[in-house]
Amino acid sequence: MTEQKATLGVGMIGYAFMGAVHSHAWRSAHRFFDLPLTPRMQVVCGRDATRVAEAATRFGWEDSATDWRDVIARDDVDLVDVCTPGDTHAEIAIAALEAGKHVLCEKPLANSVAEAERMAAAAAVAAERGVRTMVGFTYRRVPAIALARKLVADGRLGELHHVRAQYLQDWLADPEAPLSWRLDKSKAGSGALGDIGAHVIDLTQHITGDRIQEVSGMLETFVKERPVAEDSSGLSATAGADRGPVTVDDTALFLARFAGGAVGSFEATRFATGRKNAIRIEINGSKGSLAFDFEDMNVLHFHDATLPDTEGGFRRIVVTEPEHPWVGGWWPPGHGLGYEHGFTHQVVDLVQALGAGTDPAPTFADGLQVQRVLAAVETSSDTRTWQEIPV
Repeated sequence: MTEQKATLGVGMIGYAFMGAVHSHAWRSAHRFFDLPLTPRMQVVCGRDATRVAEAATRFGWEDSATDWRDVIARDDVDLVDVCTPGDTHAEIAIAALEAGKHVLCEKPLANSVAEAERMAAAAAVAAERGVRTMVGFTYRRVPAIALARKLVADGRLGELHHVRAQYLQDWLADPEAPLSWRLDKSKAGSGALGDIGAHVIDLTQHITGDRIQEVSGMLETFVKERPVAEDSSGLSATAGADRGPVTVDDTALFLARFAGGAVGSFEATRFATGRKNAIRIEINGSKGSLAFDFEDMNVLHFHDATLPDTEGGFRRIVVTEPEHPWVGGWWPPGHGLGYEHGFTHQVVDLVQALGAGTDPAPTFADGLQVQRVLAAVETSSDTRTWQEIPV
C-alpha cells in the first residue's frame, strides 16, 4: 500500500494572469514529480466575490474568499501565494509570515527598497521558526537557463567579460492601449524596469553567480496619457476623465558593472514591436560564450573558444534530454516545454525545500537585492549619475 503523504494547504491571493499560471503549477507539480508534500489548493482570494468564485471553479481551488486576512487566518492554509499588484505585497506577505505561513511572492518583491527591507527582515525572523519564503523569479526554472548557469559554474566560459540582457515586449506599443494598474506607479512601483527588467537583472546574476555592483541608467515614457477603460477603477485618472496619466516608464536602459569585473548592458521595454516575450541573454568570457532567447526557450547556444577557429562558432543545444534539469519529469527527448513549465518547476523546488526543511531560492533577501538595483537605476536616470548598489 502506498504511504499517504502529508499535504501542504495553499491559499492564493489574486486570480488574474499570474493567478492562472500559478494555479496550473499547483495543480500539476505533484502529478509529474515526486514531492515530499502534496499541495492542496484550499482557497483563492480576490475582491470580486463572483469572479473569484468562478476562478476557483475554473482553476481547481476548493474554496474562494474576498479578504486575504481570512485566508491567512485559516488553519488549513500552510502557504500563502501572493499574486497581487506590488503595492500589496509587503502587507500580505508580512502578515502571513507573522501568522506562521510559508510565503511565495511574485516579483518584484515590493514597490520600494523600504518595503522590501521590511519583508526580508520579516522573512529572516520567520526562518528562525522554520517558516520559509521564496520570490517568484520563475525564469530561473527554464532548463536552458539552468544549463547556462552550470556551464558558467563549471568554468566553461572562463573569466566573464560581457553580459548583455534584454527583455522585449510590444503590448503597449499602441498609444491607445488602455490604462491598467501596471501603468500606475502607486500600484506597480515602476513600469518596464520592475515588471520585466527585474527578471533579467535576476537572471544575469543567477547565471553568472555574480552581483551587479554599479549602474548608470535611463528611463523613458513614450506615451504620457492613455484611455481609461471601464474597469480601470483605482487608477490615477480624474473621475469621469477619458484619459489618464501614465506614471511609470515605458522603457529602461542601463549599463552595469559586476563585482567580478564583467560589464553589462540591459534593456527592458514594452514598445519593441514584433517582440512578444523576448528574454535575450548573451555572456562572453575568455573561454567561451553562451546565448539564450526565451522565444526559442528550449535551446541554448554555446561557443567553446578553446577550440580551433575551424571548429568555432556557436553550437545549438536542444535542452530536452532527461538529464537536463527538470526535463525528466515530462516528455521524451525533443518534445519541448513551454512558459507554464517554469512555474511548475518553481513549485517543485519550493515544496522539495519545505519537505527538507531548507530555504528555497531565490529568497526574500535575493528579492531585496534586485529591488536595490531597480532603485539605483531609477535614481541614476533622475540624477544622470552612476549609482552603487548597497551590499
